[in-house]
Amino acid sequence: MKLKKLSTIAAVVGCAALAPLSAQEKEEAPKFTLIENVKIYDGHSDKLLAGKVLIEGNLIKDVGAGVKAPEGATVIDGKGGTLMPGLIDMHSHLVIHEGMLDGRDNLDQIAIGALTQEKLRDYLDQGFTTARDAGGNTLGIAKAVRQGRIPGPRIYPSGGFMSQVGGHADTGRWNDNIGDKDMLEKHEFGYIVSGRAQMLEACRHNFRAGATQIKIMAGGGVASEFDPLHATQFTLDEFKAAVEVAEDYGSYCTIHAYHDRSVNRAIDAGVKCVEHNFLVSEETIKRMKKEGVALSVQAVMSIEAFGDPDSITFFSADQKSKAKKVNAGAIQMLKWALEHDVLMATGGDMFDKANANRQIDNMIILETIGYPAAKILEMGTGDAAEIISWCGEMNPYKDAYPDLSEEERAEKGIGLGVIEAGAYADILVVNGDPIADIKLLRDRDNLQLIMKDGDVWKNTLIPASHPQHVPSTKRHTPGGSL
Repeated sequence: MKLKKLSTIAAVVGCAALAPLSAQEKEEAPKFTLIENVKIYDGHSDKLLAGKVLIEGNLIKDVGAGVKAPEGATVIDGKGGTLMPGLIDMHSHLVIHEGMLDGRDNLDQIAIGALTQEKLRDYLDQGFTTARDAGGNTLGIAKAVRQGRIPGPRIYPSGGFMSQVGGHADTGRWNDNIGDKDMLEKHEFGYIVSGRAQMLEACRHNFRAGATQIKIMAGGGVASEFDPLHATQFTLDEFKAAVEVAEDYGSYCTIHAYHDRSVNRAIDAGVKCVEHNFLVSEETIKRMKKEGVALSVQAVMSIEAFGDPDSITFFSADQKSKAKKVNAGAIQMLKWALEHDVLMATGGDMFDKANANRQIDNMIILETIGYPAAKILEMGTGDAAEIISWCGEMNPYKDAYPDLSEEERAEKGIGLGVIEAGAYADILVVNGDPIADIKLLRDRDNLQLIMKDGDVWKNTLIPASHPQHVPSTKRHTPGGSL
């Protein structure tokens, strides 16, 4: 009986050994793709160069005019279009939909997740292959995208906002008692913290769950009930507590702020990036340049939407009044930032149904106040990636530049926002020259190829009769191939 049992086990093991390996178990040969007949925007230059780009797996293998395709590679004719890095949105709120309070009063977390997945798909449709989420309970969504369980751009999440009582992320009701938590705070949409100890704990909790940087509400806001626009929020010691945690994790803090006092107090504490900034003086802009503090710009909201706040249906009369003040200062501040060459990136901050699908307009609108198209493209690619790289070892994507030493990789950056050997194959091919006409990016039909991490999301360059054609109406899921 014992012998028979052993024989049965051997037979089972033998059958298992003979069974075909699953796709995950196979060690597949490297997948090569050559994109030719394109002009290349590399993420920093103000000119396009003719050349070819060879992709191996999820990384760019080689760039240049003499690049050749290995045997068996897929070859894509770019038809004279512009090959450029996938765009980076630096101020996303992926789990906010019709205003912050929508998630408190109208939706549960399941509904928020379902709506967020559709938003992620739309980011890819617009050519955004990376999004830095500037606050909210996005950590689980970021993890699911990273694991390939749902499609979407790479997400660099801040996790729950840091807000004081009555701050920009205080989503409670006016008659709450001290210590009450609304539905959003219970689900770690934001943390209402007071004092050094609570700030330390909340920041550490975010990093524990996968945050790549910390977002602090440093001053009054427009789309919130309790915080006057002129308010300065958090003490210097509270700011320093957040910065200390971020630095201990090798990362950085970014802030929501509008005016001089908030911004300068945060810089005093060591904060490295400012969101909004629309009411500061030229002196603060000069200080940001001198000390290497970056600016994340939300141009559509400040210039267009806040120029007509009556059109924002979920704003109260007070919120509309605050919006008008921000609009008055935004254009001047943006001109100063350009003049003094502050390191800048673009971010939509648009999350309602009417605007969530037009993140690209946040870039395009800058041209109306004098920003050159090449500068705008750099803000949405190479410069944005430089700021993201400040998250250091908290960066969850570490495959880029595998042939370089650790020191060389640190010098190179994170491999996003650029077209060069070793960088990620996050690539767009645009019909036309966006440096000559950046408005081309608004028409999604002009985005003929959208690739993230070497996988094709959209490809209309291959003829419709070809089995590898991916039309704009059919979007691939993660792991899809040419």
